[in-house]
Amino acid sequence: MSERKGAPTAVPLPEDWPATPGTCLALNRAGTFDWDLDSGLLHVDDSALAVLGLPPEEYDSRPETLSAHLPDDEAARLDAVLNRALGDGSEACGTYFRVRHRDGRLRWAHTEARIRRDAEGRPRRVLGVMRDAEAELAEAADRDVFDEERRRRATLVETTSSALAEARTVPEVADALARLSGLRRLGVVEVMVGLVETGRIHTISGTRTEHRVPDLEYTRIDERLPMSEAVRTGRPCFITSREEFAARFPALWRHVAHRNVTAAAYLPLTTHGAPLGGLGLLYRRKAEFSREERDLLSALGTGVSQSLQRATLMEQEHDLAENLQQAMLPRRVPHVPGAEIAVRYRSARLGRDIGGDWYDVIRLPGGGVAAVIGDVQGHDTHATTVMGQLRIVLRAYAAEGHAADAVMAHASAFLSDLDTERFATCLYAEHDPATGRLRIVRAGHLPPLVRAPGEASRLLDVDGTLPLGLAGAARADYPVSELALGPGETLLMCTDGLIERPGWDPDEGMRLLAEMLGNGPEDLESLADWMSEVRGPGPDEDDMALVLLRRVRAGAPAEAAGRQGRSSAHTVQPAF
Repeated sequence: MSERKGAPTAVPLPEDWPATPGTCLALNRAGTFDWDLDSGLLHVDDSALAVLGLPPEEYDSRPETLSAHLPDDEAARLDAVLNRALGDGSEACGTYFRVRHRDGRLRWAHTEARIRRDAEGRPRRVLGVMRDAEAELAEAADRDVFDEERRRRATLVETTSSALAEARTVPEVADALARLSGLRRLGVVEVMVGLVETGRIHTISGTRTEHRVPDLEYTRIDERLPMSEAVRTGRPCFITSREEFAARFPALWRHVAHRNVTAAAYLPLTTHGAPLGGLGLLYRRKAEFSREERDLLSALGTGVSQSLQRATLMEQEHDLAENLQQAMLPRRVPHVPGAEIAVRYRSARLGRDIGGDWYDVIRLPGGGVAAVIGDVQGHDTHATTVMGQLRIVLRAYAAEGHAADAVMAHASAFLSDLDTERFATCLYAEHDPATGRLRIVRAGHLPPLVRAPGEASRLLDVDGTLPLGLAGAARADYPVSELALGPGETLLMCTDGLIERPGWDPDEGMRLLAEMLGNGPEDLESLADWMSEVRGPGPDEDDMALVLLRRVRAGAPAEAAGRQGRSSAHTVQPAF
């Protein structure tokens, strides 16, 4: 019987036949990934990492690591594509994108993925394939058009990222967006940012105050409003005519009809599939949104989501740190016969960057008073907790009647024994209003200033020594400067946050401090407000504390002493 034509020949088969899917993918410059959305871990096999130009040993299963190998606009667009698919119930998504390799070259790649959801439709995992697409797109006829659109998108995304980089609060995010020239060129005339807060949407306008609608500042997510619809559904809401706006959202339309708005886009802002808020854009002279514009706005929304999340976290962290610091500072300023006292405290506004600035005013045995001001090294909650402990120790030793040098030596020993590497600068002043006697110890801190009635303010020449907390310091290491405070004279003690400003020389800051003290109002509370503004307008990059201590002139009204102080962080009540 002759051999049948086309029948398989009896030859040995390769040991690896048939090839595994992984081998087939690797030979075709492709690989796989599996993203578990609950844990946030993203597994990428070696072949897919090769497409990205990332060695396996440098990958830690974190999505942020992959994003670092993508141009900013591509990373934002990929996030937008995925967030749109996660939010609109899609089962799959895919797109082309570019990857930056180690040599700086940009290569095209393509990804396609399936989205696994639970019984309620919530996305749980994203499983997909990633492949090299450089050859596929190299000769594309519309490559120039494709690149031009990407350049336009990249410019807007990059300028948006730059504008939002310094936004530290939600209103600052809205204001930064409103100032973007790229959005104005697209015809945007008003920007609104909505933040989800306990089941409601808090809408903040980034444009002129006369355009704000108080009745719609807080709205329910289930209301018939475009921002609510975008947040509720997780899908963008596009409005392309005045008639459509009036028919779909009449409650909002009656507030915007007079602004000649012809179109609007409301984008959901999400983080890992969870609603964070919404972005509203109102347009003039616009009647449609092309597919490219919708993709561009989705990419914009991704960048705004990241900034909004960062700003929200910074506000929460700052509030937490500020509340902690408020608990550590004194709640009352004691009434001391013959003395008038005013205090101020202002916290920094940079997220968790609450520092260790503090003040205290302590009644001493025998009718005297001790004023303390200091600054623990660092700008974090640890500095705040150390500050609280150190303040309590100083207060305890002072109230027991220890001499000024002994108080500082004990406090320094306490700090050096704590489980911390922090040190603290401190200025401690004891005053007897009856005699005017003033005893000052300065440990690495700014020197005090004095204002005499009718005279220029001056720095007091007091001995200085090392900060508190340095091991081995003894009582003799804290020399006491003996001075006198005349009737009507005012002593100023402050932390360096009052005079620090980018580009300022410390000596220049002290000169300005003395000048403002001399030119300030006579009333002590008004003078404290006046001195709090030495730095002028601008972001508060450091917290600040100050104490004003005045020896009351003979015959001055008794109520002038011990009045209530004020603070931007908390209220200080007088203790009578």
